Amino acid sequence: MSHERNSKILEPYVPEGTALTMAKWIDYFQVELSINKPRESILGDYRHPHSGKGHRISVNRDLNPYAFLITLIHEFAHLTNWNKNSHKVKPHGDEWKAEYKYLMQPFLDRNIFPEEIDKAVRKYMTNPAASSCSDVNLLRVLKRFDKVQHTVFVSNIPMGGKFQMKNGRTFQKLELVRKRFRCKEIPSGHIYLFSPVTEVFQCESR
Repeated sequence: MSHERNSKILEPYVPEGTALTMAKWIDYFQVELSINKPRESILGDYRHPHSGKGHRISVNRDLNPYAFLITLIHEFAHLTNWNKNSHKVKPHGDEWKAEYKYLMQPFLDRNIFPEEIDKAVRKYMTNPAASSCSDVNLLRVLKRFDKVQHTVFVSNIPMGGKFQMKNGRTFQKLELVRKRFRCKEIPSGHIYLFSPVTEVFQCESR
């Protein structure tokens, strides 16, 4: 059966005991799932049916299993919201939030997540945001479960310290402006604002 094949594909990416459930969702909703190379701006994406194509979901392949599952459920909430409401409601409005909470609850009931992630997810699900990236607490907790942790958050860079983006651009951290950090690009001197949970490489001080 197709969901058994998809379950084997998903097993390396999701927590133990969840691959078959997600594979059944893929089969039931006839989803084209893409496991993508890392993207800096998004963790996952949903595209509704159009031009003869069906539901399409993509998730970054570099996410740890818990982050991958949370992102995948996030995108499925877009799918079920689309099936019920189409263009009639906002993509991340109350209807989507209700779908997300409904789809996530069985995984919380099954104690899929480690205790600290479980607490962070439950808190986040009281009012889920458009992206889990925007929830500083949840993202920080999830990052602790990454197998390789070469990057740090901008919030961990000391004031005046320098860091490098994945694209090679270098910045100096200057000050906190409301909820974002004001940083100066080197050598251009241009000023940019960074989210506290932007992942960067810390430059060695000299």
